[in-house]
Amino acid sequence: MFEIRTSVFNVFQENTYLIWKSKDHAVVIDPGFYYPAEKEKFFSTVAGLGLHIDAVLLTHSHFDHICGVKTVQDAFGCKVYAHPADAAVVEFDAKLLNHMCIDIPDRTYITTDIGDGSVIEEGGFKFKVIATPGHTPGCVCFFDGAEGIVFTGDTLFSGTIGRTDFNYSDYDKEIVSIMEKLILIDPGTEVFPGHGPTTTIGHERTHNPMLEPFNEPEEKFDPDLPGISITR
Repeated sequence: MFEIRTSVFNVFQENTYLIWKSKDHAVVIDPGFYYPAEKEKFFSTVAGLGLHIDAVLLTHSHFDHICGVKTVQDAFGCKVYAHPADAAVVEFDAKLLNHMCIDIPDRTYITTDIGDGSVIEEGGFKFKVIATPGHTPGCVCFFDGAEGIVFTGDTLFSGTIGRTDFNYSDYDKEIVSIMEKLILIDPGTEVFPGHGPTTTIGHERTHNPMLEPFNEPEEKFDPDLPGISITR
């Protein structure tokens, strides 16, 4: 059994996940706290639960998902797992944030590269890395089949999918990522997205309007309809 604590941070309402099996070993996914009060809330939660953070896992490197990474790594000396293809995204974010008058996060944290099929064993979990490029080139999902959970970042949400109107985004790649990798895993798998409520793979497979025609019901067979004539 595992426990999970979800916190919603920054102006983009990003989901930061704190997940653990024992108090000595915890993992944080996408630490997005930005404001001083959010930082205090995060560390108060960790201290109150008596947790030690062994690793940070990044689904991608957009600003709202990495605000607290440097602070967490400095505090716990933990590894930060990220896909190297998002380096360009980080650079673009810096320019964008300047225009938005938002402070650029400290990005001097040290990362450990991951890729499709990588296995991360941290905090008692065994996460398989599923590369899902589209929202960003280095988007990944973290799947623990034994626990029936997957963290999808901004690739797949409840009822929708990640935006692809940013620099370095690619709609076609995102759809392929979802349809060929995510939607085919066990339908009972619980989905923890980067924004919004949790869902399941099975629910998105049959109800997500962005994944049509995959989820369209089959047409009922009508024996009274005329047959199809095939000629050569």
